[in-house]
Amino acid sequence: MPHPGVEDAKGTRGTGMRGTGKEAAVNDFDLVLPAEVDIREVGMRDGLQLEEPLPLGAKLEMLEALVATGVRRIEATSFVSPRAVPALADADQVAAELSRWGDVHWSALVANARGAGRAVDAGVADLEYVVSAADGHSRANAGRSTAEAVGAVGEIARLAHGAGGSLEVIIATAWDCPFDGRTPIGRTVDVARAAVTAGADQLCLGDTIGTTTPLRVVQLLDAVRRACPGVAVGVHFHDTRGTGQANALVAVQAGVVQLDSSVGGLGGCPFAPGASGNIATEELVYMLEESGVRTGLDLDAVLAAAAVTERAVGHELPSSLYRAGGRSVPRAAATR
Repeated sequence: MPHPGVEDAKGTRGTGMRGTGKEAAVNDFDLVLPAEVDIREVGMRDGLQLEEPLPLGAKLEMLEALVATGVRRIEATSFVSPRAVPALADADQVAAELSRWGDVHWSALVANARGAGRAVDAGVADLEYVVSAADGHSRANAGRSTAEAVGAVGEIARLAHGAGGSLEVIIATAWDCPFDGRTPIGRTVDVARAAVTAGADQLCLGDTIGTTTPLRVVQLLDAVRRACPGVAVGVHFHDTRGTGQANALVAVQAGVVQLDSSVGGLGGCPFAPGASGNIATEELVYMLEESGVRTGLDLDAVLAAAAVTERAVGHELPSSLYRAGGRSVPRAAATR
């Protein structure tokens, strides 16, 4: 069932079926999904942060291909320490090129107020600030405790708002931490509530190491929504253990309409041992569009963007759909 507070979770419904005679009985069912969702492409940031640094020209080719998919939101880069994440050391140069493409909502990730100031000065005012719900990951990722990271939300919000932008707080290790183990729901809820109180405009729950499962997704979403009524909550899943798409589907069923994904399934967290790729944009688009949910993205264009990305990074991408070549084509049609 969709969350009652989400107005745009008006559904497409599955077809009820019932077995007869000796056939295996299949219960009537309703798969209630929103009419459309808003996908944020994170391949340019989360996808590239584990890779060797790419030339600016290669990144611009990737951006060109991604814009051609019809995606409305792109996380362009991250304003973090070049020493910590060398692959994103050219954030200012990337930001300077974004004006060549219209009709895209550009955002950038920051790790502290200094990074937020750099982003704003570079012309990117819509910011994402990562706060790890678990202290172990927070210290590995940002060099400070969760409480200290939360304490910076207000200043970063003021910088974003002062430049006419917005602030989304992404809560990393929202379900599990590679250092501390399972993150208590109450701890993630406390971070969410404190972030909104300090000025965050919206939230995103991150499954940083790809460990959560559908039931846990729904439980945490419900708890965060109850604590932060009226605040948009998105999701960011990794497919490390093969549950990313299932988690995305149940989140959408629960009324989530903002999801992150990465072209080709590229990506991972350099400060979370064992973390690997995000859910693949083409797989998310395929699953949702085939289920009657509009994404606004052209699947063939996303696959073309994956090919551009694969050439840029110089190795095979993990996306199953990309390796399969897209939708199934009947053999007779394929040989014509």
